[in-house]
Amino acid sequence: MIGGGLSLETEEVKRIILNFALEVQKQIPSNFQRKKKRVIVLSGPTCCGKSALAMELAQAMDGEIISADSMQVYRGMDIGTAKASLEERLLVPHHLIDIRDIQENFNVVDFYYEARQAIQQILDRGNVPIVAGGSGFYLHALLYGPPSGPPSIPEVRKSLEEEIERLGSDALYERLIQLDPQYAKTITRNDKQKIVRALEIMTLTNKKVSKLSWKGRRKPQNYDFRCWFIHRPKDKLYERIDQRCEQMLEAGFLEEVRKLDQAGIRQNSSASQAIGYRQALDFLQTAQTPADYEHFVKVFKQATRHYAKRQFTWFRKEPLFRWLDVDLHDHEVVFDIIKKDYELL
Repeated sequence: MIGGGLSLETEEVKRIILNFALEVQKQIPSNFQRKKKRVIVLSGPTCCGKSALAMELAQAMDGEIISADSMQVYRGMDIGTAKASLEERLLVPHHLIDIRDIQENFNVVDFYYEARQAIQQILDRGNVPIVAGGSGFYLHALLYGPPSGPPSIPEVRKSLEEEIERLGSDALYERLIQLDPQYAKTITRNDKQKIVRALEIMTLTNKKVSKLSWKGRRKPQNYDFRCWFIHRPKDKLYERIDQRCEQMLEAGFLEEVRKLDQAGIRQNSSASQAIGYRQALDFLQTAQTPADYEHFVKVFKQATRHYAKRQFTWFRKEPLFRWLDVDLHDHEVVFDIIKKDYELL
């Protein structure tokens, strides 16, 4: 029948159009198919004021803060990491704080998965995720995925750990400089954990760590990261750093380190090398004379300033971060810039 033929033809056309539409949809980038959820990322050198800004934004925007500080995960490391107070955590939910004991390990891969889980949970509650912290390595992993490299082999790792204990971190750091100077520049000669891991990777792959990093990776497609680097002129920043160090000491920083020493912080190669903690642990092994204390305070401030300098260097290579000088702009202006950028359609 002519009518039946027309009906069959019509159904066939409908099927072809539907299949075509499905194929077209597959070709459309995912960010056009579904608008990505936004995440605010605040970083900057130590003592620049990013934590206070994150608190203010969170209170104004129904936000929750995710710490991107590699040491705030440890219970007991409070004063030296400028951890949010209990009062602040009651005002605004904080994540990735006090989630490990001092004897436990926590690395960049742990941070990547736990931070992304926290982001999704915050979004599911209808709130705004605000990632705040100065660890460039951790934030880079959050944006681009955890670093590549082969799984650790216990025998190789143990051999390198025994070697660094026998020869010292300086000797193995010098070896790392010879093998991969580009990667060596991104860490300190006191970071035993990263030195050992870098040498392990090169032993297993015969390739430089700097060549295995994030090249060729794409930013995760399911989040729209709005990244900001908060900073100040270095002379003013260094003044703030010196003041912060003095305030930490007045607040009982050395007593905090004594308790952590008793709890086994020296067995944690990462935590024991953290800025301030390493210098305090060294001081506790001296006679603790006034001269020893004066030297400790000097190297404590010096190490913190050097860390801030390395943070500037790291984030200059991060293309997603927009820089905001909080001395050049009024505090209200900085707040409005970040808030309006997040709300912009």
